[in-house]
Amino acid sequence: MKLQCKKHRLDASVSDLSGSRFDDVNLSGATYENVNMSGGTYHNVNLSGCAFDDINMSGWRVSDVNLSGLRIEKANLAGASLSGCQLEGMTIDGIDVGDLLRTWEARAKQEGEA
Repeated sequence: MKLQCKKHRLDASVSDLSGSRFDDVNLSGATYENVNMSGGTYHNVNLSGCAFDDINMSGWRVSDVNLSGLRIEKANLAGASLSGCQLEGMTIDGIDVGDLLRTWEARAKQEGEA
């Protein structure tokens, strides 16, 4: 099925949309529940304000993505990698990541001089 230059509300359930492609699509306000999004590639995406619950996102690759305001709870982040990211204001279990990294860098520098 091809939708182009259309405005529709889709209500999909118990469906297989694997292999679908979305380009220049507005999904704001969409709800995702019990969804398998593993192996997806997301580039130049604004996910701020999105809510995901019980989602399989294993193998995701994201770049040039706005995740400001993102809240992750009860997640398996084993093997996750962040690089080239703006981390100011980000917290992990209430600990400011910027402060944490600055403390780690200072300690590593101090140990390197000893």
